[in-house]
Amino acid sequence: MAKKKTLFECQACGFQTPRWMGKCPSCNEWESLIELNKEQVRFLKDSSEINNQTGSNKAKPITDINEDNITRFASGSKELDLVLGGGIVPGSLTLIGGSPGIGKSTLLLKIAGNLANNDKTVLYVSGEESAGQIKLRANRLDANHTKLYLLPEINLTSVLSEIQSKQYDFIIIDSIQTLYSDETPSAPGSVTQVRTITFELMRIAKTLHIPIFIIGHITKDGSIAGPRVLEHMVDIVLYFEGDSNSELRLLRGFKNRFGSTNEVGIFEMNKHGLNDAKSMAGKFFDKDKLQSGSALTVIMEGSRPIVIEVQALVAESYGNAKRSSTGFDNNRLNMLLALLEKKLDLPLGTYDVYINISGGIKINEPSADLAVIAAILSSYRDRELSSETLFLGEVSLTGEVREVSGLTQRLKEMETQGFKKAIVPAKPIEESGIKCFLADEVSKVVDWIFI
Repeated sequence: MAKKKTLFECQACGFQTPRWMGKCPSCNEWESLIELNKEQVRFLKDSSEINNQTGSNKAKPITDINEDNITRFASGSKELDLVLGGGIVPGSLTLIGGSPGIGKSTLLLKIAGNLANNDKTVLYVSGEESAGQIKLRANRLDANHTKLYLLPEINLTSVLSEIQSKQYDFIIIDSIQTLYSDETPSAPGSVTQVRTITFELMRIAKTLHIPIFIIGHITKDGSIAGPRVLEHMVDIVLYFEGDSNSELRLLRGFKNRFGSTNEVGIFEMNKHGLNDAKSMAGKFFDKDKLQSGSALTVIMEGSRPIVIEVQALVAESYGNAKRSSTGFDNNRLNMLLALLEKKLDLPLGTYDVYINISGGIKINEPSADLAVIAAILSSYRDRELSSETLFLGEVSLTGEVREVSGLTQRLKEMETQGFKKAIVPAKPIEESGIKCFLADEVSKVVDWIFI
């Protein structure tokens, strides 16, 4: 008699094993392995066989392959189009993640209204809210149009039936964790369910040439809830960033098969919903309220320069010194503090140091190193920095201040916003109205920091 083949899968990370374990060896979760039934094992086996089948396609030299002609259409939001690489690509599968209440559903409902107003048939599938709740939000967003259809449904079969019954131009799924498939009898949001549903949505998007946007919940560590394979299967992954208590929201691309991931979209939350930010001047700083421990710098978000405020608090420690940062890499902060202790003989080992980047923005480039050092020195000496001066430069382990990319573009943004002086590591290529103080090492910065 043939022995029954079993397969267990972790509902937290998707790890599979032929025997049950109390603790998943991949994600270390307890009691997360469940036995897949015959239908689930058959589905996984069939998917594997399909992927490994030798079809009629034959390998060709890449020189004989014709390029795909990618067409796009506008979403009605310039910021979203910027992050997407120029607009929405038909047949693309896009995942949008973010913390609760940050504006994922609000943005997509606004986009749905824009597209419906431009004579495109849109389907909004909601598994979390009733049609009446969405209608209330649509009234506030001015998204009431006859070509925008609402479907409060969590059964994948019903959703697919609706998609096939009408020729839709755009589809929104809110959210992927609420849908379930009858062919996969496990809880909605589980690894197997999310994988099955994403595969079906990908098939629909590619077959019918319909762009589909999926909303995904995030976990405590900020990643999309469910298996990592979800991010691998989709074409575009976007994340909302920012403080939910602030009016500013940032939409950042982490994966884009049709464009660059360097751009970031900036939105403002107001009574009319989530709208494009019209101007970045003064959004992340207030020149009239700068105090000791605050320094200004310019960072590049894609092709856009943004002036931001770096805040530092240096206080005597009662015990072990603490180092904490919000919006800035904590390891880099520790490196800068060690450098200040060695080069400037500052006894920061007995002080608590806290760094905060205002506006909820996260710095992903080293050009703000000089501004962080300036803010720390300002807080340590309890002296205000000039509100007319900005600090630009990457600081190395040897104390050298290195050049940053796009210096001319950054200085032009400073001049536009009325700044007069800047401490920079090199002379700009083009002349500008900003008075530049050149600093090639950290020790020189101290002499000019309070000018």
